[in-house]
Amino acid sequence: RTRMLDSSRAHQYSTSRRKRASRIPIPCRTTVPSADIQRLLTMPQPELDKLFMASPPGPIPNGRAEGTAIVEPESSQSPEIAAYINTFAWKGKIFDAANGTLVNRLGVTGSEGILAKVYVDKSLIDGKDCIVLDYSKTSLVAHHIRDEIRQIGPNTYLGPVYWDNKKLFYFALKF
Repeated sequence: RTRMLDSSRAHQYSTSRRKRASRIPIPCRTTVPSADIQRLLTMPQPELDKLFMASPPGPIPNGRAEGTAIVEPESSQSPEIAAYINTFAWKGKIFDAANGTLVNRLGVTGSEGILAKVYVDKSLIDGKDCIVLDYSKTSLVAHHIRDEIRQIGPNTYLGPVYWDNKKLFYFALKF
């Protein structure tokens, strides 16, 4: 049995629902990117390319890294896009250097999933050594994905994400 609300009660009802909805906590980024990562979000794409090409591969990392997606770099939306992705989709990676693998931290809770092989090989950008994060043989979901990283500073790596060898965007890892 449904009840009809008169227009004043209907307005009160919808207003109170909106007020309650506005008080629902929205998950947010639990860590703010470091200053060096924030700087990457404001760099033009060609500067990110130059920084990556000028950097050494560094050692294959080990342990937990906080990740930041660098989508639409240099735009005013880049920090918001990065925060949204970090909150709802991808939080970072956990590397196991001894076994040459990593697992991604995904979703709001940071659940572990999507395994990759990790090894040194030639970059698709410049043909020089980089650390490859290869999902082609470890994941049905991400088998088209190849990430590359190089060390751009202490405990900090930068790299492109590829889909079938087409560069999509950059990301950064902070250990």
